Amino acid sequence: MTTPQTVQVRILDKEYQVQCPPDEKAALQNSAQLLDERMREARKSGSVIGLERIAVMVALNLSYDLTKAEAGASAVDTNKKALSRIDRKLVKALQKLK
Repeated sequence: MTTPQTVQVRILDKEYQVQCPPDEKAALQNSAQLLDERMREARKSGSVIGLERIAVMVALNLSYDLTKAEAGASAVDTNKKALSRIDRKLVKALQKLK
């Protein structure tokens, strides 16, 4: 088991220290960068005022994106299973023809 390390990330010009396993450092930094970009976009749009509201709106949008991606992945998995069943049936049918 590896010891978590402290990683410093910057979001909307504020520094945050977050602990994570060493092998997840890059993913954490990428996530923080995405969050920073989305929060800056929300702040720039002017439709959301206040750091807390910006954070909540961005979190909601990211959560929605994640839910959509998971649903898409589930549909792909379902399609793979259906294609696999069809493939097995085709193989059996071709074997019977031989």
